[in-house]
Amino acid sequence: MNVHSADALTAEEALATQEANQEKFDSEAATQVAMQDTLLTPRFYTTDFDELDAIDVTPVREDWDKLIAQMQSDPNRGHFKKNENWDHVDWDGMEPQLKKEFLDFLISSCTAEFSGCVLYKEMKRRGSNADITQLFQLMARDEARHAGFINDALREAGVAVNLGFLTQKKKYTYFRPKFIYYATYLSEKIGYARYITIFRHLEAHPEHRFHPIFKWFEEWCNDEFSHGEAFALLMKTDPKLTSGINVLWIKFFLTAVYSTMYVRDHQRPAFHKALGVDPDWYAHEVFVKTSKLSEQIFPITLDIDHPRWQRGLVRLQKANADLARAKTETGISATLTRLTSQVRAAAAFVSLFTIPAKTHRVPATTRLEPAY
Repeated sequence: MNVHSADALTAEEALATQEANQEKFDSEAATQVAMQDTLLTPRFYTTDFDELDAIDVTPVREDWDKLIAQMQSDPNRGHFKKNENWDHVDWDGMEPQLKKEFLDFLISSCTAEFSGCVLYKEMKRRGSNADITQLFQLMARDEARHAGFINDALREAGVAVNLGFLTQKKKYTYFRPKFIYYATYLSEKIGYARYITIFRHLEAHPEHRFHPIFKWFEEWCNDEFSHGEAFALLMKTDPKLTSGINVLWIKFFLTAVYSTMYVRDHQRPAFHKALGVDPDWYAHEVFVKTSKLSEQIFPITLDIDHPRWQRGLVRLQKANADLARAKTETGISATLTRLTSQVRAAAAFVSLFTIPAKTHRVPATTRLEPAY
């Protein structure tokens, strides 16, 4: 008998559980959403695994061993499954637009978690460096549990993402290892900031907790935090990754990750209204937390209080909304709208990217503990 994905010791065990349950559900619609490849949807990545395998963690050995020991202790084993705190969800009675946006949120989150699992599992499979393969095995385990838990929640609505199908059929994007570091570090840290902000908000306003999965967000975000710590240590092994021309790449990824989150969240107004959260307030809270956390390894932070920042995000969001609308229409007018919307979006992003960054001295000690 398969163990529950929450109790699985490896990513392979967790995914086997999902495959065993998959045939019970019609997952075509959910899987097609997960298969989408746009600038706003989660992607699957591949990289130069030999370069990753060559990393020497000697410069950060003390912090590395402490982090690995913490992850090996597996404090969240058994957590990501339903228990007596899982309230009944009236999917049939849920307001249709909220249901649509919430399902999109769950499918997108499941895809993002599984994307990490696929990348980490492949590194563990192909590597021979004991330090690196051990780390990626532990992170793959966590991400597989998260994806499995979200799929369990989706099954209550009669759908599920076919994770095995995604592995074989979804398009993979190649990133050089340093870009994987920047993108994945930010993904893990902003994931922590997003989950903990929602969790704390719903602690104070439980009347807005319309689904029980939000009760699991605190432990969930702590896994994300630990993964971010690992990527911070990986970057610290090579000072060149956070200096010189690479600072511009860091700024690019900060701008891209923040602006993508802003645009994507504004596509779900009913979801945020049900949570009792203003998307602009939420974005700023997440940006503040992520910026503070990223000071542990990045020598710059974005100036999110600059007058052009919020204006640029709004311009980008409006251009994206016009582009999405034009894509559903035909004719010369729709074609022109698509072109002008793309130009407007590019101009808005350039405006955001060219805002002068704030600089600071990176602390000698990289490790942080979740404190929000």
